[in-house]
Amino acid sequence: MGHIKARENYCLGCKLCEIHCLVAHSRSKKILKCFTNEKDEITSRILVEDTGHISFAVQCRHCTEAPCIESCISGAMHYEQKTGAVLCDTNRCVGCLMCVMVCPAGAVLRSRKGTVVSKCDLCLESGIPACVENCPNEALYYEED
Repeated sequence: MGHIKARENYCLGCKLCEIHCLVAHSRSKKILKCFTNEKDEITSRILVEDTGHISFAVQCRHCTEAPCIESCISGAMHYEQKTGAVLCDTNRCVGCLMCVMVCPAGAVLRSRKGTVVSKCDLCLESGIPACVENCPNEALYYEED
């Protein structure tokens, strides 16, 4: 399984990773349609934190012993069999937010609708995470284990 890694000293704080994450998880997959019609429905699965001149992206670390899976009362948080990625089945999520409370990286977020959680899925459908593919300064990179 691979992981998204960050080079904090390369991050410009531009938040393009957040924008492209939103687009990748939108219905339309088009930036203008996403921001015009769908923005209130989707949540970026990566967040850029910035303090002064330091900025860095926070996303799921796909822990091998994931506290979010252990704390999930509905079984929505699970390991994806083929890749080992930690995923959330939003159809099973009851919105208790226990995973949000126990995530050591602070990477599990409440969705915009507030009824389920949202977290990085490594863009498994497309092969390379949208945040990595669209980072202009290569602050984010994908590394296979």
